[in-house]
Amino acid sequence: MANILQYLIPQDKKFFPLLEKASGNLLTISKNLVEMVHSNSPEKRKELIREIERLEHVGDALTHEIFSELSANFITPFDREDIHSLVTSLDDIVDYIHGSAKRIELYKVTEMTTAIIKISELILQGSEELHNAVCGLRNIKKNGRIKEACVKINSIENHADDIFDMTIAQLFEEEKDAVKIIKYKEILSALETATDKCEDAANAIESIVIKYS
Repeated sequence: MANILQYLIPQDKKFFPLLEKASGNLLTISKNLVEMVHSNSPEKRKELIREIERLEHVGDALTHEIFSELSANFITPFDREDIHSLVTSLDDIVDYIHGSAKRIELYKVTEMTTAIIKISELILQGSEELHNAVCGLRNIKKNGRIKEACVKINSIENHADDIFDMTIAQLFEEEKDAVKIIKYKEILSALETATDKCEDAANAIESIVIKYS
């Protein structure tokens, strides 16, 4: 039935561009995060945090626009639930990136540890794969690219989990400053959760592929 509907429904002109804008915005904010954690300049870091905040607002606006289209349109290219799940997950990733950057600023953290840098880079890798997968939805019959991206995202999330667990264990064992432990744990937790949300988005995409390919 899903295949029949796909054949009958004309090429979507609203949802695909909006989804690609949302995943593209995620990719851009992820690049800013990586640049921020690599920067040694307090001024540059502050500038990048402001840009991350701006992009988070862009993401919110795109999410709202997609949800409005879901409410207004009877025909959608995929199940409403899958679109809603995908968009919510993309928005969550952006929110957690913003949350981690905000904590770095509020807690006045100046030392970007290896774990912070590495998980930020994993978020960027996950965002790149998600953007590739979302763009691939236009031609879902040729889904090898999408499936490959989803497998990579799962691997990225597992790697981030390992880094997070080992880093927190090391913090508790070696760091004597309780306040410092709390600061770094909250930042790392927000970053690691962003990779969890990447996997949620990949799961939503896989659900679409199963139904419509």
